[in-house]
Amino acid sequence: MLASRSLTCQRLINRSPKIQIIRSFRRSTNTQSSTGTNATSSPTTKSFAERHPFALQLGVATAKTSAADAMVQIVVEKKSPQEIDYRRNAIFVVFGFAYLGGFQYWLMVNKFGKWFPTRARFSQLTLAEKLKDTAGMLDALKMVAFDVFVHLPLIYFPCYYTCKEIVTGTSWNPLDWVKDGCTKYWANKEDDLTAMIKLWGPSDCIQFSMPIHISMPFRHLVSFFWTAYVSFTRGASDDSDEEKSS
Repeated sequence: MLASRSLTCQRLINRSPKIQIIRSFRRSTNTQSSTGTNATSSPTTKSFAERHPFALQLGVATAKTSAADAMVQIVVEKKSPQEIDYRRNAIFVVFGFAYLGGFQYWLMVNKFGKWFPTRARFSQLTLAEKLKDTAGMLDALKMVAFDVFVHLPLIYFPCYYTCKEIVTGTSWNPLDWVKDGCTKYWANKEDDLTAMIKLWGPSDCIQFSMPIHISMPFRHLVSFFWTAYVSFTRGASDDSDEEKSS
């Protein structure tokens, strides 16, 4: 009898509007606190590359181009540290910072994200899921084609040769920098474009299927070897080229 009365009282208390309000307030407070904890802890779980993708790849691009040229001069050309051509190295520092670290990030992250809208979603899929995603694969192939047939031959090489003229040329006329640089690029176009397609074609297929925050550091890693090639074949001044050919 007493047990049934206490059970009835407990039911009445549970149905009390005041009790229900208190319980709903407690539930909302717990939900907000857990949500706040997740929100404040989520940024700390991200890697530096995810939190600062531009700063990371800017530093990598600048250091990588300088290191690749220095390696070629010391290891391949057998120069001592005192004999390093720092004017030549400056070409790669300037080009690595401004073009590879700045312009290339704007093109391949900001603009590619708008031109090829499936990129962000496609990069997060597993390999099996990627193979089933026709739209994502088409966008990835479009990015590879744009890089190999538009960006590198029509923008990258003219900018590199122009940058080289800015550092090593004798003229102070910007038109001469562009004219002389493009003239030298045209003379070397067959060798440069053949080497470019052999390296960047396969590399792009991997890069444009990777998560965006690591795709640019990966490109700079591959670019270390590309920069070494460019340094060895195109880095020397015109006077040095003439001495080698004579």
